[in-house]
This record gives sequence, C-alpha cells and structure tokens, in this order.
Amino acid sequence: MAKIADRYYVIDPWNIIEEGFNPAYSAVSESIFSLGNEYMGIRGYFEEGYQGESLIGSYFNGIYESAKAEGSSYKGIVDRTEFMVNAVNWLNLQISVGEETLIFREEAVKEFTRVLNLKTGVLTRSYIWCMKDGRELKLSFERFLSMKDAHLAGQRVTLTPLNFSGELKLKAGIDFTLIHYMVGKNLWDCDAVESGEDWCSILATTVNTKQSVYSVSHFTGNWTSQSELREEKKIAKEFTFFVTQGKETSLTRLVTNMIRKERTEDTFNVKCLEGRQQLLLLDYDKVKADSAAWWEKMWKDSDIVIEGDELNQQGIRYCIFQMHQTYHGADRGTIIGAKGLTGEAYSGNTFWDTETYCLPFYIFNNPEAARHLLEFRYLTLPEAKERAKALDCEGAFYPIATISGRECCTLWQHASLQLQASTAVAYGIRHYELVTKDEEFVFHIGLPILVEVSRMLATRGDWNADHSYYGYYGVMGPDEFQMMVNNNCYTNFMGKKTLLYTLDVLKRYQKKDPAAYDAFVKEYKLTGQECVNWSTLASNMYIPYDPKTKLFEQHEGYFRLPHLDVDAIPVEDFPLYHHWSYDRIYRNDMIKQPDVLMMMLLHNGDFTEEELKNNYEFYEPRCIHESSLSPSVHSILASQLKKHEEAYQFFGFATRMDLDNYNRNTGEGLHTTSIAAAWMNIVYGFGGMRSDQEKLSFCPSIPAAWQGYSFRICYQGDVIQVHIGTEEASFSTLNGSEIEVLIYNQPVQLSAEMTKISIPELWRGR
Repeated sequence: MAKIADRYYVIDPWNIIEEGFNPAYSAVSESIFSLGNEYMGIRGYFEEGYQGESLIGSYFNGIYESAKAEGSSYKGIVDRTEFMVNAVNWLNLQISVGEETLIFREEAVKEFTRVLNLKTGVLTRSYIWCMKDGRELKLSFERFLSMKDAHLAGQRVTLTPLNFSGELKLKAGIDFTLIHYMVGKNLWDCDAVESGEDWCSILATTVNTKQSVYSVSHFTGNWTSQSELREEKKIAKEFTFFVTQGKETSLTRLVTNMIRKERTEDTFNVKCLEGRQQLLLLDYDKVKADSAAWWEKMWKDSDIVIEGDELNQQGIRYCIFQMHQTYHGADRGTIIGAKGLTGEAYSGNTFWDTETYCLPFYIFNNPEAARHLLEFRYLTLPEAKERAKALDCEGAFYPIATISGRECCTLWQHASLQLQASTAVAYGIRHYELVTKDEEFVFHIGLPILVEVSRMLATRGDWNADHSYYGYYGVMGPDEFQMMVNNNCYTNFMGKKTLLYTLDVLKRYQKKDPAAYDAFVKEYKLTGQECVNWSTLASNMYIPYDPKTKLFEQHEGYFRLPHLDVDAIPVEDFPLYHHWSYDRIYRNDMIKQPDVLMMMLLHNGDFTEEELKNNYEFYEPRCIHESSLSPSVHSILASQLKKHEEAYQFFGFATRMDLDNYNRNTGEGLHTTSIAAAWMNIVYGFGGMRSDQEKLSFCPSIPAAWQGYSFRICYQGDVIQVHIGTEEASFSTLNGSEIEVLIYNQPVQLSAEMTKISIPELWRGR
C-alpha cells in the first residue's frame, strides 16, 4: 500500500496538539479539530477570521438542501439530489484594537498552540497577536458542544494585553451568510432577526427544503458598553472593553441552536422562545462541566488502552471520541454521514457501511444509539418503498446514499445496481438482536423492514435459464470496480441470509404473540404463499463456489477475467478514478475493496478456517484498497488466520487515517466509517471478538509491538472488561453479571472475578 503518514500533531494519549501554525495544514486541522454532538457540528475554523483558504463549516444533522440533477429519460435514474447544507456561523467574532482589526495571519502571530482535550471535549487555542505598532495581545479561545443537551454550545475568548492598557472592541454575532462550498452559494432566507440585552438571535429557513434553524447567543463579560450591528442575514453585538496590561478580560457566549426538519411543526416558534428564555438562565461553566461529566462516563465504558504504542493509543482514542461526537442516540430520526458533521464531501449522505461498519461500535458501546440508528431506516421505509417502485421491484429498496430516505446518488450504476444497502439494514437488525436480545424491537420496528426488503429481494432477482437456481443479475457488489455483473456472491449470500432471517422472525413472532402476528399479517397483506416463495428462493440461491479449491467466485466469470498485478501500478496513478479512464478500471480482476472477504467477515461463523484461508490468500493480492474501509477488513481476517505480522501491517494506518492524512484528503472532512473500522480492527481483529452467532466469542492475539491492550464492551446490560497481555488474557464483568462466552472456542462463565486464560502460542504475535 503506497500510503504514507503525514505526521504533524504532537503525540499525546489524551490530547490532539498543534504546536505552531503551518498554513499547509490549515484545512486538515479544520477537520481534525471539528466538534460535534450528533445534533450539530462545527469545523475547527478560526472564529476571528483567517487570511488563508478556509471552509467555515457549520452543520445540523438532518438539515439539508436539494438540487435538480441532470435529467434523464430513463426510468429509475435520480433527477434530484440532497445534501447537508452549510448553516450558521454562531462563533463569529471580530477583535479590534484602535484602528487595527485582527484577521489571523501567520506572520502576525507567535506562540500558537491548539489543543483538543479528548477527556472533556473542549477545544482551546492561543497565540500572541503582534500589532503593527508593537503592541502585543495574548488571545485564548475556548469552545465546546454540550453532550448533555445537544442544543447547547459555548465559546469563550480571553484577552490579555502584554505591553499596553486601553480600549478594545469585540464584535460577536450570528452569521447566516455562509456559502455552501459544494454549490458556491448561500442557501438561507432569514425570517426574523432579534436582539435584547446581552443576546441576539436569527431564525432562518432553507431556500428549497423550507427547513429552519434558530440560533440565539447570550453574552456575559465585564464590558463598559455594548451596541447592536445589523447586516443582511447577520446580527452582532459590539462590546467595548477597557483592558489592563497583564490582566485577563473575557467574553463568554452560550448558544442555543434549534432546528425544524418538518414543515408541519407549527409549534417551532414557541419552542424557540422557550429555548431562548432558558438559555438566559444558564451558567457557562456549569454547562461545560455537565458536558465534561458526560465524557467522563463515556470513557469509563468505552476506552481502549494500548500499552507500549503511544501513536496508536492517541489514534484509537481520537476515533472513539469522533464516533461519540458523530452519533450517540440523541435523536432517533438522524443518521451518520460519511463525513459525519465535519465537511461537505459525500454531501452528508449515509451509505450501506453505516450498518456494517458503524453499527457494531454503537451496539457494543451505546445500544440505545444503535437502536435509534436502525429506527431511521424504519422511519424512511416509505421512501425505500417508493424507490423500489422506481426500479420495478416490490417491497423496499434502500438507497445507496441518502440524507432524508430518498436516493441521492445520481450515478445509476451505484443507485440502481447495488442491493447492499437493503441487505445491510437487514444484517444490522439481526446483529442488533443477536447482541442485545431485544426481540420486541425486532418484532415492532425490524419486521416491517425485513418483510419489505424480502419482497424486493424476491422481485429484483430471477431464475436462471433452466430454472435450477435463483440469483441477482445486473448488479454491483461491494467491489465497485466490477459493474453490471451476474450473481455477485456477496449480494446473493446476503440476500439468502435476509430471506431466512425474515422467515425466522415471522415464525418466532407468531409463536410468541399470535394475535399481534395476525394483525401484522393483515396490515402488511402477507400471505402464506409469499413466505413459501421466500423459503424456496433462499433454498435455491446460487452461491458461486468451487468445492475443490474452497473458493467463492466473486461473481460469474470473475475467475476468467484478465489478471492485473496491482503492485505494478505506479503510485502516481492514484487515486485511479482521477488518472484512469472510467471504463479501464472494469476490465480486469482488480478489486477496489473486499467483497467476498466482507461477506466472510460479516457471517464469519458460516465458514471454515480452510475456506477463510484460501479465499483470503486468493483475493487479498487482487485488492487495491482504493477505499479507506478496506485495510481493516483484511487486518481482522489476517488476525483470525494467525498472519500476525500481515495483520499489523494492514492495521498500520487504521487509527490514524485522518490524524496523519494518509489519503491526503482529510481537509474535506473525517472518514467516519473508516474511524469505526479502526475500532473494529482492535476489538474484532486483535481481540478476536465475533458476534454473528448466538454466543459472543473471543480469540485474542497481541501484536509484537505491544506490551498489552484492553477494551470494554457493553453486553447484556453489563460491561465486559478485556485485557490482553503478552501471554495471558483476562476477562471480567464490570457490574458482576454472570455471562457465558466462548474463548478460543471453549465456553467460559464470566463474572466480577477476573478470569485469566493463557494465550496459545499460535495466537501470540511475537
């Protein structure tokens, strides 16, 4: 893999530290120092203004705009797309001393530092502003987003004159004039601009989707006077301070941001007024402390400790931090965008990897959040049913990319050919039930999804010419370098699993609550013949497999494709989409990201070790890892196959994909699903955890470079604590529950008392 670390930040176990400012990293740092609380997100831009290139990005989960796409006369091709819209700069500041106004420039500052505290979620920044006349002003900035109340955020600027005393003006306000970078224009209408003593607010509405954001700021500080400034789509308070040499002066801002997603919410104005009134009563330090307490509890349950590897210790904590920032179950109607709330790339859309890569993190760290994440698919089932109709299918066809439930991908070869979003949702429901045993959720929320997805699977596929097997034709699997193929193994296998799981849930529901089951059958017009048909299709699903070699063929004809040595591709050809003609990437056996191997990871217990080994050794050399999700899957399977050195090599940049800017595109926003894959890489990879069968199992190994590592997972109402040393693995439950798991395939009863197990020689990476 020709990916090289671009190491810039100071290595520290609990902080991301930037010492000195380098404009070449400004965009990367804006992403790295992003803050979020699922409800809203803010990039790490300079609130006082920056002379260089900057994406002043402020986003709200579920607030989006729409745009007309290039039209097509073909049915099923999307003609309108949607994207998370850049919203309000509620951090807006301007600082003036005399005739000079501060705009951050490298040559005008010294002693620059920026620190993101992962323990508390507070971002701080400081430097000395050297003015043209020789005066020097030390500035310290602080910001946070509340994790306790997702509507709240805080900002504090502290000013210390080092060699002068005198008057200073600080303008602080709300700015709805932000340009959405991806479309090059502002997308807001301002409905109401108001202010009062020490506060100001704006209510704004998106131009096309008519969603609303209400932002109100409340200021505190020891100013000598204040005045109001208004411009189109902006309001600010200008505060005058008298500052004394060597003494600190601060302005503090508490913010409430409220959103209205649906046009029918006629009580929104009342809620805004109530939110403003409550804000005026709040104390900045108390709100900040409550948020820090949330983080303290989170780290108690979710921390991963790595002994002897400071680089990856910082990396994995940053990943855990970002996963909780991106989503923690605050709102059942929200999703996880591919860049979270850190940038505009991928338009804020969620993809099929949400249920396959991200969901496991929440299942084992915040089960309620996992439930809410799946509920988004329930709430958008009507849109998935409409999409199925557009593609000449029955049931529900979940979009490959969405923010509202509607398909947003304008590339037909992805939007129309990829079934893995639908089967991933079904897989996520099954995975959630296996771990949480939450059968009621599956009966009431999961089953409507499963039935409609099964209907789609029963109408999207077809029988072969002699009617001997069923499969899917004209599809694209997870490997997006193979388009319009027949009987993609992953697609067929996941389709089969979905049909069987749906039938299993229906059977259990009928047995447990016959009356409720009958009502469900009536509501969804489910017939006995339909269920028989699903069973027949599952039994006759074609899975391309060679019993002699134990190889699963990625799709019909894959084994006969021209072979390409991926290691011979010049490094300057990457990324291939930018340097190869579009059709060239489809004309060989090169794989973009794991396809068959992804299937073997998700349903790991269905395959023998010989099958895993043979398929890994066949497909791994053909994979180019053009997706950031790819290396972690290979690392996890390599660990299982006891290829410890290879597993660690693939792990190499998992935890630091964004911190070290491996793909040279961190400035566009963080790779959220890759961050989730880094967590999986440690817990499922080195920890050897498997959760696709009835019992949770572990086969832990330890990389040669580590002295030990530990992780915690939520399971059956308790927290399982795992510590892996160089020779011994230890397991216990935090709250004393007795839980039976498999360790190296042997049943073990866990409890509060530490269970110690020797690591077999083959599982030691040394």
